[in-house]
Amino acid sequence: MITVDTIARHEFIGLDTKIINSNNLEVVGLNGTVINETKSMFTINTQKGMKMIPKSTNDWGFTINGKNMTVKGSTIAKRPFERIGAKA
Repeated sequence: MITVDTIARHEFIGLDTKIINSNNLEVVGLNGTVINETKSMFTINTQKGMKMIPKSTNDWGFTINGKNMTVKGSTIAKRPFERIGAKA
């Protein structure tokens, strides 16, 4: 089960996300579905097409089971398989 404490150890592909805070003010509010993930980037399918956004410079918002969660990009800037298998 995904919770606020464990979200960083779960798969993000397929989740809807929104950029809550960023060093680049032009991307704040950008939202869509995560369709790919690398060590340092999310690829998001938005209404205006696919966007590749760096993880570490943004705070990411997710809604899981009706609960809003915010994840600091710097805490998830790892390869997906390393992050998923990591302990908290």
